[in-house]
Amino acid sequence: MLRYLYGSELCNHPTLAKTMFQDRADQFRTRLGWDVQVDETGAERDEYDALNPLYVIWENPDATHGGSMRFLPTTGQTMVNDHFGHLTEGPITSPLIWECTRFCLSRGAAPQVAPALMLGGGEIMRNFGVRHFVGVFDARMVRIYRMIGASPDVLGSQGEGRDRIAVGLWAFSDAAQARVAKRAGLTPQQSRQWFEMSFGEKRQEEWAQTG
Repeated sequence: MLRYLYGSELCNHPTLAKTMFQDRADQFRTRLGWDVQVDETGAERDEYDALNPLYVIWENPDATHGGSMRFLPTTGQTMVNDHFGHLTEGPITSPLIWECTRFCLSRGAAPQVAPALMLGGGEIMRNFGVRHFVGVFDARMVRIYRMIGASPDVLGSQGEGRDRIAVGLWAFSDAAQARVAKRAGLTPQQSRQWFEMSFGEKRQEEWAQTG
């Protein structure tokens, strides 16, 4: 299932959080060879995890991480503007555009996980009034996005072949939702139910704190 958790809520799901950050280390440093920081517990975090981002996480039946993405509004600090501004025509700052980073799949993730995460991104767009996501991606992701049916518009890139890095802009139409849902083997209704479950829990917690 999909869960939507802010950084401040990860402590309530310790197994899910621990395995997500460990899977990020496994994907980005071990498999891809990126220069990322991994702590003594084998977890990969960066400065953007400290900004209370919203995570969309596929939770396996045993409460472990199957895949995830991280979202931050571009009205605040983002990786694209801080480190990849040379690939775009100036900073990308808009309440209608959020940044999506750290797309991660665990080893052996089921085929439905990647498209299910994209469906989750679509729920964020619809429910938060977001029109586009912006993010940095490498050459290996081109095939994955094409397979899912959610390829971005490329705003700028550098490098060639396997070393190519690009900044992309995603929209999510009803037609795209239908394609991605079919690939995930899920219905739009199921996707919406998971979103409502997560944010229904948040609303109940807010009421309990103010009651």
